[in-house]
Amino acid sequence: MTSVYGPGALLLAGTEVIRLDSPSDTDNQAASAPGGRIVLPFNKDWSFRQGPFEQNPILAAASPFSPDESITGGFSNQKWQTVDVPHTWNATDMQTDKNNFYAGEACYRKTYTPGISLKDRRIFLRFEGVASTASVYVNGTLAGKHEGGYSAFAIEISPLLNFGKPNEILVCADNASRPDVIPVNHNLFGVYGGIYRPVSLIITEKAHIAITDHASPGIYITQKQVSRKSADIRILTKLENKYNHTLDLRLTTTIYETDGRVKSKLQNDIALSPQGRQAFEQPLTLQRPHLWQGLEDPYLYKVVTQLADRQGRIIDEVTQPLGVRHIELRQGDGLYLNGKHVPMYGVCRHQDRLGVGSALTNAHHDEDLSLIREIGATTIRLAHYQQAEYVYARCDSIGFLVWAEIPFVNRVTTQEAGNARQQLVELIRQNYNHPSIYVWGLHNEVYIPHNYTAELTAELHDLAKSEDPGRYTVSVNGYGDAEHPVNMQADIQGINRYFGWYERKMQDLKPWLESLERNYPGHHIMLAEYGAEANIDQQNEVTGDAGDCCGFTRKYNEAFATRLHEEQWGYIANCPYLAASYLWNMFDFCTPMSSQGGVEARNMKGMVTFDRKVRKDPFYWYKANWSKAPVVYITGRRNRNRYRADTSVTVYSNQGEPALYINGKKAGSPRQGSTSVHFIFENVKLALGENILEAKVQQKDSVIQDCIVWYYHPENETENQTILIKEKEHTGL
Repeated sequence: MTSVYGPGALLLAGTEVIRLDSPSDTDNQAASAPGGRIVLPFNKDWSFRQGPFEQNPILAAASPFSPDESITGGFSNQKWQTVDVPHTWNATDMQTDKNNFYAGEACYRKTYTPGISLKDRRIFLRFEGVASTASVYVNGTLAGKHEGGYSAFAIEISPLLNFGKPNEILVCADNASRPDVIPVNHNLFGVYGGIYRPVSLIITEKAHIAITDHASPGIYITQKQVSRKSADIRILTKLENKYNHTLDLRLTTTIYETDGRVKSKLQNDIALSPQGRQAFEQPLTLQRPHLWQGLEDPYLYKVVTQLADRQGRIIDEVTQPLGVRHIELRQGDGLYLNGKHVPMYGVCRHQDRLGVGSALTNAHHDEDLSLIREIGATTIRLAHYQQAEYVYARCDSIGFLVWAEIPFVNRVTTQEAGNARQQLVELIRQNYNHPSIYVWGLHNEVYIPHNYTAELTAELHDLAKSEDPGRYTVSVNGYGDAEHPVNMQADIQGINRYFGWYERKMQDLKPWLESLERNYPGHHIMLAEYGAEANIDQQNEVTGDAGDCCGFTRKYNEAFATRLHEEQWGYIANCPYLAASYLWNMFDFCTPMSSQGGVEARNMKGMVTFDRKVRKDPFYWYKANWSKAPVVYITGRRNRNRYRADTSVTVYSNQGEPALYINGKKAGSPRQGSTSVHFIFENVKLALGENILEAKVQQKDSVIQDCIVWYYHPENETENQTILIKEKEHTGL
């Protein structure tokens, strides 16, 4: 429905946002609309102050501000800065100076003036992400707390508000590591501090669809017996009634096609008790459903659940996606979606980026997903934490298969069990209805004490199965032995192996894969991570022997990483035993506790640079192997200054065998590399000075080609030796 409350205002029931020109002026007007849920963006004009507040005596009395800093005391804003949310205070320091960044307390403050007409409504604040812990105060009184930087949480604030007057909303965030909140350190990745995801103000009537059920949508859609003929759908709706009497209400769920036609509708008269949260189940059968077929056909129904009185007045409404699908892992044969085999071409994604940190816009997320789509991936491991709600929704509509996980990573303290369970419940309930998610991740590389880790992982598996029996679970370690004491506690065993980087030789991946198939024929096993650093500012003609990896022989140049991926994807592509594989990583990311390859606080195993501006050579390797888009690509283009006259040239082509021209002269025929798109031209001779290299594939009515320039001179070897020195100086893990 459209609002008449001011220019540009749009009032939509359900989970959609109301866009208002000036929230401070229009809160009262919007709230006077008859019935329905109101969702207001609460992101503009926060005041922000960084630093510990232990010295403030008022903190002990549940407010981190002294009287002269409070709204009612007429404080000076000199110590505060105005920011919009999403915001992080670590966008710069965490990314530029190893082990020298601010991790601790900071506060955000905002005023809110609810109209008198809202006194009979319920008002909530919903935060999509505050890192790492948050305490929310209203007018100096604690409204609620949350521990965990990656999941959403919702807090009711209506009992603490003064209606018709300004109210002080205060959020104290803290990203210091704690042994009882996962992740327990910043070692594998940085936990950026701040309100780094959007905030919403939600206004409902006293009876409504639940908001504080771990910040879930309050609607849980389960599907069984899915086929092209029919699908059994169950909609479970959780409701709350804060009146003093039972209400006679009507619960209606309508499933819409993408064009707006009604596919199915179910209506039930209910009696909603005022005592406790109530759950109501609506089963229905969809006849001849349009199936969600991943990237091939990501068809989404829209499920609209309405709560109304018996006269038909809508009290509340929530909209959720429905992708009708059945997912099955077959031992030794991979994943099947609605009975159709899907190649699991996987990438891992960290959310942060250069100069922005974790305070991302939807445009940032769209760019990342576009690059993942371009490379040809079919599945994404969203590592190592719950990511933005927008990302899951876009994965639904694009058709990616998603591995979603909690940040139980790197280290065990034996104090994190309760928080791990909490974050797993939040992950599942908040994302239950996304068809893109096929597996819940329980842990990644956590070990000693083994008995504790194994027991907690088993508990998390049971918890996930209780919350969501229809999806798989996975846990991950870095040992090659699937029978390691912390393993085999989930449906799927993920294993991270970095042959040729952290261990042994790159070609050792092949016999290890063969041993898995031989020793564990009845298991679901995934290669959860593999890869190598690739610093595009370090180039080297000599990639090194395939056995080079650890110590002072580790190479950070792009050519070495390219060779490793060429070698190892050749093995993976010919190993149907693996249920899936996930390269590490899609993007370079921040590691604030370490330096790698000559760059402070950076992991450069990404296919794309931290700023998303450069696609590295391995990006095109996978694009040629995975994507249906035509690829003809010459590697080594950033290694322009060559010191060897006799060299080899590698071309990726998924359009058939390319022809190579050096300064207009055709080279000989290539040999086949590790896959059908891999062509290596050997014994190519460069001329002194500039050399133009062209790779061409003739099509029926066009030519697909690539062109680069190399400069050959023997003196260029000096520059190459400088690269080798840099590599030896930066061998941190």
